Amino acid sequence: MYQGIGIDALLTIFSHFVFIIIAFRALQALRFDKLLKPNHVRESQVLLVLFAVALGFMTSQFFLSLVTAAKNLAYLFK
Repeated sequence: MYQGIGIDALLTIFSHFVFIIIAFRALQALRFDKLLKPNHVRESQVLLVLFAVALGFMTSQFFLSLVTAAKNLAYLFK
């Protein structure tokens, strides 16, 4: 019982990190420094990280929700 909870926790942490990294790599194609005032490079980098965390977390939650729904489909046929 507790092993299943531990595996779910490990999957959740791994999923969050993977999707945050993917979002960070994808968002690097955008030019946040062009949207902000000149000479505010640090702020554009912080904005990039915050957007990556938000987008990665939401995508990971969606993925984990699909995994949970797929696991629960087994109860439909029992």
